[in-house]
Amino acid sequence: MTVAPVATPPLQRDLDLETLRAAFGHHPSGVAALIAQVDGVPVVLVASSFTVGVSAEPPLVSVAVQRTSTSWPLLRRARSIGVSGLAEDQAALARRLAGPDRESRLDGIDLATTGSDARFVEGASSWFEVVPFAEVDAGDHTVALLEVVALRVRRDHRPLVFHDSGFHSLTP
Repeated sequence: MTVAPVATPPLQRDLDLETLRAAFGHHPSGVAALIAQVDGVPVVLVASSFTVGVSAEPPLVSVAVQRTSTSWPLLRRARSIGVSGLAEDQAALARRLAGPDRESRLDGIDLATTGSDARFVEGASSWFEVVPFAEVDAGDHTVALLEVVALRVRRDHRPLVFHDSGFHSLTP
């Protein structure tokens, strides 16, 4: 096989943090809220790094969490965690759930439960009830592999998408 030269810009090789963040942010991803009741208190973590389809047997999803997270050490103690794939009309909710006021992030928000530690955001486009499976060190993040034990998809609720540092909707 011969590869013909193509007139494209060269790859950028000086990978400073700003360049990396801009490139990573250019790749669209869904927005998920991970919520569980831990020691009687609901704990939430919002992630745009939630990935489905890691494995079908066992059914695994993943999320990359910054090592500086104070929510993940609490969430990982729960027997199960609710992952809500937020819907396109929940951008303001995503900002609030990810906000700095940890004490009131969930105040007045309708959460559903299935009787486990997992909590789910009403109106989300998908719900995954997961249990911790494994963790992998990944630079300044930890990649948590989570086993899916139950799920629900609402095809009439389009997912919220994070792209270029902002929230967007999918266009049919």
